[in-house]
Amino acid sequence: MQYVIIGSSAAGINAIEAIRSKDKKSKIVVLSDEKTPLYSRCLISYFLAGTIDEKKIWYRSENFFKENKVDTVLGVRAEKIDTDKKEITLANKEKIKFDKLLIATGASAKMESVKGVDKKGVFPLRTIEHALEMQSMLGRVKQVAVLGGGLVGLRAAYALKNRGKEVTVFVRSPQILSQIIDKGSADIMQAHIEEKGIKIKTGSAATEIKGSDSVKNLIIDNRSEYPCELVIIGKGVSPNIAIAKDAGIKTNWGILADGFLKTDNKDIFAAGDVAEAHDIALEENSINAIWPAACEQGRIAGLNMTGEKESYEGSLAMNSLEFFGLPVISIGITKPKKDIYEELIKKDENRKIYKKIVLRNGIIVGAITLNAVETIGILGTLIKNKVDVSAIKDTILEDHFNYGKIVNIVKNSKQGFKQKEFKETTMTL
Repeated sequence: MQYVIIGSSAAGINAIEAIRSKDKKSKIVVLSDEKTPLYSRCLISYFLAGTIDEKKIWYRSENFFKENKVDTVLGVRAEKIDTDKKEITLANKEKIKFDKLLIATGASAKMESVKGVDKKGVFPLRTIEHALEMQSMLGRVKQVAVLGGGLVGLRAAYALKNRGKEVTVFVRSPQILSQIIDKGSADIMQAHIEEKGIKIKTGSAATEIKGSDSVKNLIIDNRSEYPCELVIIGKGVSPNIAIAKDAGIKTNWGILADGFLKTDNKDIFAAGDVAEAHDIALEENSINAIWPAACEQGRIAGLNMTGEKESYEGSLAMNSLEFFGLPVISIGITKPKKDIYEELIKKDENRKIYKKIVLRNGIIVGAITLNAVETIGILGTLIKNKVDVSAIKDTILEDHFNYGKIVNIVKNSKQGFKQKEFKETTMTL
């Protein structure tokens, strides 16, 4: 048996560990176009901010591959999968055979399609190489423009403000964090970030990046200029599906994976930011490009590659952020677009508190908690277990809501709670 894994971030690493937990002898080969894997992408912005050093960004030891008897081909892109020959062709023309394959190619940063985006001083923030390059030029940077007010863009802005730079964020849409939270909570967060000195321009877009060789100015909406020496593109990511699509593996937004994270080819699996798998709230396949989902998918895919039959229950869109001491957590559907959903909101602008739940047929399918994150664990559990909360929905957003309020519905839940702590609770009721 020869296992091959394309990609060596969260999904790939967890797959290796899962395979080795069941199969100590077979050969594992990891292919990655990155020369230095084994770092946490979640920590890149903290590394750029200077709040952690390079030692803390590595989440497995440098001997990880050796200790797990893994052969690696690093810094070389996998370009083609021949599903009939069960063979991968690399950019250097080397060919790698596989019996079982995991595609964990992740996602790439979306680049802004404006004139001048190829100038020196324009970066996405996706890899440790991007952070290192930016750090090397910070000494000659006074002003920074961030294009995009999503998770990556705001984390980059926060990091560079922490480095003492003047930062302005240009957001095409009417609100920041538009893929994660609703406008009510985004407005509170935006005001808080602006109080700390980061300028945010919503409804604004760059139309050109100017400079002879390096960045000098940004043209905004074809009518004003913003002088800057560094431009960060924070426009989100796109799943790297090309190699799968070219091989004839079924894709949509991502690589379609079933309840065992297998593709439509019985010997090929998908996991991580490239996999389109079951979403618990949406009740359909979706991509939840978050680190915990990648870890779990990698583990389950790895086990199933060895012949296990571990099912994947699905993931929830989840994001946990904090800017200048103001935390916000979102889970599941936060901006419903159909009238089948009910939204309950509680807001206290003076205390910078915003709480919201989204329900469908009495079941919570999404939540936002800003500056009041203590109950998010309970809400997440209610979502995952699809509990009908109709009887208590009017109390869920109250300050006194806690676990004691859901004891009876834990007991009466038809589906039951699978987590050990809830089983113990129901047994003692």
